[in-house]
Amino acid sequence: MTHATVAAAQPVPVSIPIRQILPWAVFVGILSFILLYFVSTEEGVTALFSGGYVHEFVHDGRHLLAFPCH
Repeated sequence: MTHATVAAAQPVPVSIPIRQILPWAVFVGILSFILLYFVSTEEGVTALFSGGYVHEFVHDGRHLLAFPCH
């Protein structure tokens, strides 16, 4: 009985152009900073919105991320 051998395929490196990733990275970074502001700072004197709606909406996330709010 004869056995056929198959040569192992060499992995081909994939190049990822930075020019395509950079706008998305900047966009995600800006959204992250906005989210961090609302979770960490949006309450009391520094509030952009009146009332406690934003504070109550992100209240549990505040505690989960160890931000004090009381």
